[in-house]
Amino acid sequence: MKHLRTFCMVGALSFAASVFAQAPATPNAQAKKTAPQTIASAVDQQVSILERELVGAAEAMPDDKFNFAPGTLNIPNSEYKGVKTFAEEVRHVAATNYLLWGAITGDKPPIESKEENGPSELKTKAEIVKYLKDSFALGHKAAKSITAENAAALVPSPFGQGQRTKLFCSTFAVAHGFDHYGQMVEYLRMNGIIPPASRGNN
Repeated sequence: MKHLRTFCMVGALSFAASVFAQAPATPNAQAKKTAPQTIASAVDQQVSILERELVGAAEAMPDDKFNFAPGTLNIPNSEYKGVKTFAEEVRHVAATNYLLWGAITGDKPPIESKEENGPSELKTKAEIVKYLKDSFALGHKAAKSITAENAAALVPSPFGQGQRTKLFCSTFAVAHGFDHYGQMVEYLRMNGIIPPASRGNN
């Protein structure tokens, strides 16, 4: 009887071991099998996050509100005179994206413009959103070109004299974009529109 119990116990342990061996890998084990993070992939993730939120905000503003500026609300004691319109915010971000990311890749913007708010010939929502989306295509190209070997390589500063590293240009575009994203969110809220990133389904 004692031998029978021992035999059963060994059998049960063997069965458990075989089941454990065939069980799917845990999330942590799976994570270890994925490709290691690189400077390029880390920067590209930042570009993707900014792209999702900025493009979502731009697409959320209706065509007839695209040139909205808070000065039109005539809020008492406000200081909105001369601030950018929503369209100018979007164009400004896209134009700056082209400057910063183009400094890394050597690509020129599709429309040359020295205006702070980007090319004024872009008037419609469709034109401006396309300009923004295309700037992010360049952002992904720039991000994917960054390596541990060239991240600190210097390129001419897109803002004038001096030089900047490729890593600075790639990440400063993201910081700059989020600064203006915050302003775009305010403009959407002023028009009763909840920004897509704040709708609880992301």
